[in-house]
Amino acid sequence: MFPKSDKKGFTFIELLLVIIIIGVLAAMAIPRFAGKSEEAKRAVARADVEANIAIALDLFELDNGRYPTTEEGLAALRTKPSEAVNWNGPYLKKRVPVDPWKHPYIYLSPGIHNPEDYDLYSYGPDGVEGGGDDIVNWEESSSKDK
Repeated sequence: MFPKSDKKGFTFIELLLVIIIIGVLAAMAIPRFAGKSEEAKRAVARADVEANIAIALDLFELDNGRYPTTEEGLAALRTKPSEAVNWNGPYLKKRVPVDPWKHPYIYLSPGIHNPEDYDLYSYGPDGVEGGGDDIVNWEESSSKDK
């Protein structure tokens, strides 16, 4: 007959059972994370508009006594504009950021909604103005992004 072996291992049934358990756990976890990527992108855009780019713009204004013009745009935070007298930049460590949907942020100075300083916003995931998904630096009564 066959000699008794001291080899120990997993049987096919045991391996199949482990694979089924992992599949069940994955089936429970994946739906929880499915909608989180869009939520995370909105949070990144909100942080850029309300803090990251806003701080760089405030530093520019502190040094130069004004915000960059619409024509100078956000590029003035990386490269010295010809009219900037006390430019101590670059005010952004890396290139001028784009929103998480790969669209440029829109910058207007003076702003339409903030005539004292600037408007900074992203059109959101659809890439077009309006529709309730824009991320803006002003108060909107009908927006979810206050």
